[in-house]
Amino acid sequence: MEEAQSQSLEEDFEGQATHTGPKGVIHDWRKFKLESEDGDSIPPSKKDILRQMSSPQSRDDKDSKERISRKMSIQEYELIHQDKEDENCLRKYRRQCMQDMHQKLSFGPRYGFVYELETGEQFLETIEKEQKITTIIVHIYEDGVKGCDALNSSLSCLASEYPMVKFCKIKASNTGAGERFSSDVLPTLLVYKGGELISNFISVAEQLSEEFFSGDVESFLNEYGLLPEREIQAPEQTNMEEDIE
Repeated sequence: MEEAQSQSLEEDFEGQATHTGPKGVIHDWRKFKLESEDGDSIPPSKKDILRQMSSPQSRDDKDSKERISRKMSIQEYELIHQDKEDENCLRKYRRQCMQDMHQKLSFGPRYGFVYELETGEQFLETIEKEQKITTIIVHIYEDGVKGCDALNSSLSCLASEYPMVKFCKIKASNTGAGERFSSDVLPTLLVYKGGELISNFISVAEQLSEEFFSGDVESFLNEYGLLPEREIQAPEQTNMEEDIE
C-alpha cells in the first residue's frame, strides 16, 4: 500500500523539480531557464550551452564532459572579462561625474600662467575688460631690483595652482607712470576685482623672508583673503587612470 502511494506521489510530481540537492537545484534552474526563455531571443551558441548544461550526461561519456567543461571555462572567462570591463566603465563614469561637478563648481574663466603686459594701455585694458568675478594680481617689477625675480617665480607657481586667478606682470618703466614706481617701492603687487583696486602692497620683499618661495607668497596673500580655495585633484583619480590604461 505504501509503495503504491509513493509511486502515485512521484507520478503527481512528474515534470516538477526532481532534484533536491544543490547540484539538483542548479540542474533544474538551467532546465527551467532553457524552457522559459524565448527561443528566438537566445543566440544559438548560448542555447546550445544551456541545453548541454541542463542535459544529464553519462559517466562514461568523457568527450561530452570535456566539451561541456571547455564551454564552461569559456563562459566563466567571458563573465570575468565582462566584470573587468564593467568596473572600468564604472570608473570612467565616476571620473566624468567628478569632472562635470568640478567644472560646475569652478565656474568662470581659467588662466594658469602669468601674463606679461607690455604697455600701460594693455594694463588698463586688462583691468577694465576682465570679468567682474575674476581676481587680478599684477606684479610691477623692474630688472635688477631685489626680490622681483623671486616674486615672478613664485607667482608662476601660484598661477598653476590657482588657475581661476589672473596673474600678470609689467615692468614699471612700461606702465607710463614709472616715476610712481621707483626701485624703492618695488616689487609692488596690485590686486583688482570688478575693475576696482582692492589691495596694494609696496616693497613686498621686505614683508617676506630674505629668501622666499611660492608658499610664502601664498600665505601672505591668504592673510588678506585674496586667494580662493586651492583646487585639489581627487586622490583616486590618478589611480583610476592608471587602472583604466
